[in-house]
Amino acid sequence: MFGSDYYCLVAGLREYALDADTKGFDARAIVAEILDGVSARDAKQVRLLYGYYDCENLAALRAGRAAHNPLGLLTREELAAELKSPKRLPEAVARVVRAYADPEGEDAEQVDTAQRFERALFGAYYAACERAGGDFLRAWSEFDRTLRNIAAAVSARAAGRNVGEAVVGGGDVAEQLQRSSASDFGLRGELPYIDAVIAAVNEEANLVEKERKIDRIRWREAEELAAFDYFDIDAILSYLVRVNLVARWSRLDPAHGREMFARLVEALDGRKLIENKQ
Repeated sequence: MFGSDYYCLVAGLREYALDADTKGFDARAIVAEILDGVSARDAKQVRLLYGYYDCENLAALRAGRAAHNPLGLLTREELAAELKSPKRLPEAVARVVRAYADPEGEDAEQVDTAQRFERALFGAYYAACERAGGDFLRAWSEFDRTLRNIAAAVSARAAGRNVGEAVVGGGDVAEQLQRSSASDFGLRGELPYIDAVIAAVNEEANLVEKERKIDRIRWREAEELAAFDYFDIDAILSYLVRVNLVARWSRLDPAHGREMFARLVEALDGRKLIENKQ
């Protein structure tokens, strides 16, 4: 699909965002508008992006926690139904749900149910993104998993816990996090953001400020991964990643949320997009 196919949709998102500044930021409404405006194939990528939050909510529900991230596409009732008989989850994720529901069943032969449910669930989610996602979604999910793994590994090391139990998924970086004793896990030459993540986790006592620093890394990566995409699905997915960050901070810290929102609106400047594309 050519990038220009979604020109009108992207222009409309800017108008919506400007309007939202006065009516209140509504990330779910933005997602609904995008799902209505993209092809069925691209809608699957949007839903897969938001599958992370569904997994988060699914893990909370199964553990009996009341927490529910409003960015998830499935309601609590729908998630409860998925725990009994998954039909709407990505197949890799559904397999994990079935395996833990029936440890003696066929699906359990393909899933390591000895690990925590949440760890297996997110490992399956990231694997689904790697297989089914487009360029942006594959790159973003790999980055997001790596960033979260680094933060988890640093925290586990500081608390004297087993790093291997905190890391999700496999691959060279995950293995390096588990076996290296170096302060940077021997990854400084491979991951330009690792020092910033380690510093945020180790040196920032204020939890809100720590999250703010890590989300700045996420924002920058989302922009860079779609730096040369303007009106295609990768540009829209990059925009949605930033929408999710704005939504999060609008709840945690309204002032910072408004600051991020202003950056989001500026990034949708149609004239700049056209100039950059030419």
